[in-house]
Amino acid sequence: MGRVVILMLDSFGVGGAKDAAAFGDEGANTLLHIAQKNGGLNVPNMAALGLLKAGQASCGAENPAGKMTEAKINLPSKYGFMREVSKGKDTSSGHWEMAGVPVLFDWGYFSPNYPSFPKDLIDAICKEANLPGILGNKAASGTVIINELGAEHVKTGKPICYTSADSVFQIAAHEKYFGLDRLYKLCEIAFKHLKPYNIARVIARPFEDDGKGGFVRTKNRHDYSVKPPNKTLLDIAKDNGRQVISIGKIADIFAHQGITKAVKASGLEELFNATLEQVKQAPDGSIVFTNFVDFDMVWGHRRDIKGYAQGLEYFDSRLPELAAILKDDDIVFITADHGCDPTFKGSDHTRENVPVMAFGKNIKPEFIGERDTYADLGQSAATWLKIPPTLTGKSFL
Repeated sequence: MGRVVILMLDSFGVGGAKDAAAFGDEGANTLLHIAQKNGGLNVPNMAALGLLKAGQASCGAENPAGKMTEAKINLPSKYGFMREVSKGKDTSSGHWEMAGVPVLFDWGYFSPNYPSFPKDLIDAICKEANLPGILGNKAASGTVIINELGAEHVKTGKPICYTSADSVFQIAAHEKYFGLDRLYKLCEIAFKHLKPYNIARVIARPFEDDGKGGFVRTKNRHDYSVKPPNKTLLDIAKDNGRQVISIGKIADIFAHQGITKAVKASGLEELFNATLEQVKQAPDGSIVFTNFVDFDMVWGHRRDIKGYAQGLEYFDSRLPELAAILKDDDIVFITADHGCDPTFKGSDHTRENVPVMAFGKNIKPEFIGERDTYADLGQSAATWLKIPPTLTGKSFL
């Protein structure tokens, strides 16, 4: 019985979204612009799997990848690109849609201007959590705001609360001076009070001293997410006795629904190492699902073109290790949940199509063209696993 491995490169768009203008993102193209600005991309394995052809089909422009080393993967692949039908360009919408549940309702959002949060909301949170108040109360970059307000936070005991263009309420606090458990409890309180606002996630953002007079976020991030409105691919697999192994923030994004084992990991190298280890152990008929968050959190939002390019090249260099441990009936999907073009204006996600590559020893090679929804991935995975279908999507297998 075959297994499914999903490698989700958080924010790796390929441009060409038909509705990009409605989001103010016309012309955004994460893959193309990184390659252009970086003087090429050495990603021979993903190129062999069809990445550059999928990117060109999505946006109509040939990708200037430049000279690449020889590919070390020699496995057949189906490749193409998928467009998003969910109303938002956020993390939850992208992940839920690829698992068969598009988000066809509107999330709630907070104002990017100070003060972002209603006074009644903050008063209620502070009263229950016994807090003297909060700092921030605006849209901000997490790395910037902890250095802007970290010292004041340590002095006053007031947590740093901020939002972004996503449907999120983020709370940053020092692990030593505020306490990690206390931060998690505060997020649980905030999550309860945020229900009327239809906010997708509350995110705990712990940090510590960086040893240089500033502050740095730790790996103990935790997301408190609302539950998907219907059963996802993960729920269906679990209900049918399959193991569903999440790596990184996947479990949080799905509110731990449909997960049988959650593996904590952070950083590109650690996440890939954890993926390899779990694939070695995963039983037949299981799902291993990894979110590679650095592409979004570390490089996309910070508009770090060089870092993003280096991350892609590192990820590509590790793929042969995964290919070497696949069983004959395994399938690996490589895709993304939205774009975050590091050359684009602002620091938010960008509305883009995403690539999809499906490879394995028993895959029939094929260009699958444009897929009408990310849910086609989830439906294809359900087909491969021989479990009941997801609610939406068409299998390309």
